[in-house]
Amino acid sequence: MGIALLAIVSGLVLLVISADKFIEGSAMSALYFHVSPLLIGMVIVGFGSSAPELVVSVMAASRGNPGIAIGNAFGSNIVNIALILGITALIKPIMVSSSILKKELPLLVGVIILTYVCIRDLTISRLDGIILILGFMALMVWTVHQSKRETKDTYREDLEKEQSNKNISLTRALFYLFFGIIFLIISSRLLVWGSVEITTLLGVSEVITGLTVVAIGTSLPELASCIAAVKKGEDDIALGNIIGSYLFNTLLVVGLASSISPFKLDQIIIIRDFLFMAVLTLSLFIIGYRWKKGVGRINRYEGLILLLSYIVYVTFLIISAFPTV
Repeated sequence: MGIALLAIVSGLVLLVISADKFIEGSAMSALYFHVSPLLIGMVIVGFGSSAPELVVSVMAASRGNPGIAIGNAFGSNIVNIALILGITALIKPIMVSSSILKKELPLLVGVIILTYVCIRDLTISRLDGIILILGFMALMVWTVHQSKRETKDTYREDLEKEQSNKNISLTRALFYLFFGIIFLIISSRLLVWGSVEITTLLGVSEVITGLTVVAIGTSLPELASCIAAVKKGEDDIALGNIIGSYLFNTLLVVGLASSISPFKLDQIIIIRDFLFMAVLTLSLFIIGYRWKKGVGRINRYEGLILLLSYIVYVTFLIISAFPTV
């Protein structure tokens, strides 16, 4: 067990570091090659922040451990909303613009419905996976259409400022990009192997391992970026990161994993995990909208509620995993 625990810890540490360098190298390389701001926002940031979830889930599915893959995807969404937004709001209340409430959040509801249609028969087939991937592609087309109307690109401005401050050369950017993706794969293999070993030794289901240890570990980049964004007053970027990661996890990560290795689900996954994820999604509308003031905000009190809900959820998972303890 000691070797498995070491693999998990080292895998998580290496995963966070490699993901950070991969995002930095990708973004800086895109600037040097004059890639459009739209492509930077959609591909570099979207894929970069969710790269740990994607690589870990695909690796788990390819190794015949689909439970970790689905647990990681759903668990990461739960972590993003309940744990990360909760902690971030406790540090500093998050302002929610009306455009996010009108455009981005309804997308989450649509994705929840589509996902339920795919999993209600307790099976995620290759066809379901293809449907989810097609949904992701349709979302990207819609994003392209919407982004053409945007006149300001805050993220690109931040990147250019960061590039000038750090003075990162193209060679170093490409180095970060190349070795970032290599170590993402290596760290993911370590994490998946260690998680499977612990799961086998303790008799815990792969889904619960994916929902907890793996999900928290792969969501650490989102936590760091959200806190940094809110501290700089860029609340939309923080929320956009969470929403983008949610859409990416649910559509592309689950879609690719099930395309590689179709699998059956236990009823409890829908009743417990999927339902909790759906409730958290709908809660963003409730806590983000202000009926009288017109300007939404996730305050510290609401952040505490989100954080406590996650603690209760994880406690329930632990009790269900070790009923005799």
